[in-house]
Amino acid sequence: MIHIAIIGFGYWGPNLTRNFHNTPGCQVKYILDLSEHQRKRANAIYPGITTTEHIKDILDDTSIDALVIATPVYTHYELATKALKAGKHVLLEKPMTSTVEQAQALIELAEKTKRVLMVDHTYLYTPAVQQMKNYVDEGLLGQLQYVDSTRINLGLFQTDVNVLWDLAPHDISICRHLLGEKPISVQAVGVSHTENQLENIAFLTLFYPGNKIAHFNCSWISPVKIRQMLVGGDQKMIVFNDLETTEKLKIYDKGYTVLPQSDRERILVDYRTGDIMIPKIPQFEALAELAKDFRDAIDQGKAPVSDYLSGLEVVEILEAAERSIKQKGCEIRL
Repeated sequence: MIHIAIIGFGYWGPNLTRNFHNTPGCQVKYILDLSEHQRKRANAIYPGITTTEHIKDILDDTSIDALVIATPVYTHYELATKALKAGKHVLLEKPMTSTVEQAQALIELAEKTKRVLMVDHTYLYTPAVQQMKNYVDEGLLGQLQYVDSTRINLGLFQTDVNVLWDLAPHDISICRHLLGEKPISVQAVGVSHTENQLENIAFLTLFYPGNKIAHFNCSWISPVKIRQMLVGGDQKMIVFNDLETTEKLKIYDKGYTVLPQSDRERILVDYRTGDIMIPKIPQFEALAELAKDFRDAIDQGKAPVSDYLSGLEVVEILEAAERSIKQKGCEIRL
């Protein structure tokens, strides 16, 4: 049995608590939150779980195996450092840390202490993304060429991070999962409409070897909510609409062929349009799969899907994107 402490019971903590509470082989023993209101809320839902506002209570308890940290990103490094030094495994909410330097330091510490360090990139565990990964690995799309993602809504303005740090980790982690490689450079632009100068709308572009490209549109100020990703190959293309309840994926048998040089005066490209396939996607909660993955990484030494390298790469891209924005869209090499 893995004994777990949940750190933070605000927005995402209750979801993590529920899933770890229901995961076989896991027992949530503590919920930590600095807010008395949140502690009372946790007590009302889980009267058998101890609540506290002191991290020392958890770190000093030798029966606690792992910490699940769902607090603001600026607190991640300090909390995870203390946990790893105390011999605890750690699952961090995304993004992993505020800086690349902090992420690298945590990785070194996890390797030194031989503890599991994992990042909650929940989308990697969703049925739709898992199915997309299968299609890409099987070669259904042919050679991947682009990813184009839109994640916009009239959303909650954050006070500590800009819109890219808030929304883009989802799509960056999906992109990494599908492409299986690191971008060579990053370019971003964005603007702030508030006094704190944190960008509330931004556009991020990643450039990959082989002319592959990924583009992300992130906004807190859209009148409509859109969660859509296009994944294009030279054989087929996928539309992933996360707001759809039953038809999240559509595979388009569409493509094009560039004609030989001798034909270019007559026509440049020949287009092909085929059928649209809508696969049946199994229904299960992604966070439940993530909880099992964390459990298995601790119990069996299994490499988690959302490992610390994924977390590090997301932070590297976000940090480079922030530099690019400050330099008016200058391309930043990774």
